[in-house]
Amino acid sequence: MKLLEAKFIEKKAYLDYIKEWRDAGEPIIPMASDCKVSSFETWLEETEQIKHKITCPEGWVTAQTHFVIDDQGKLCGAINIRHELNDFLLKTGGHIGYGVRPSERGKGHARWMLLKALDICKDLSITYVLITCDQSNIASINTILSVGGEFKNEVVEEGTGKIKRRYWVKL
Repeated sequence: MKLLEAKFIEKKAYLDYIKEWRDAGEPIIPMASDCKVSSFETWLEETEQIKHKITCPEGWVTAQTHFVIDDQGKLCGAINIRHELNDFLLKTGGHIGYGVRPSERGKGHARWMLLKALDICKDLSITYVLITCDQSNIASINTILSVGGEFKNEVVEEGTGKIKRRYWVKL
């Protein structure tokens, strides 16, 4: 397995990744890995812009998106690392959002990419990393705990009413 920045992934592998999520009827997690209605090329350009303060849209925080790729070139999961927190991210989003495509769950990808993301956070001089997940997502809770996450509290996500669990990882 390897972790690649979005700009290095292949279009065909990406479109296959997106199709699997959509066919499963699940929202694509993290949202930053979803091209939504734009083309792959537009999504990739926007993903690159968000990485830098000078090109990051107003009201957003700088962030980077990476994908876990297996030895056959299959995109197994995605992870979005936010370089700082705004009010929304501090409450319910956190520094890191991650997701594993449905066919690749239960294979250790989430823990592996979360550990890699924490290394990137260290390089960004982030000393306390906030990671959140839905209260009902037992797999994510266990993954966060396995990398040293310490439970802080639960909050209600505005707009959805979902209960989010908040964990801090000290680097």
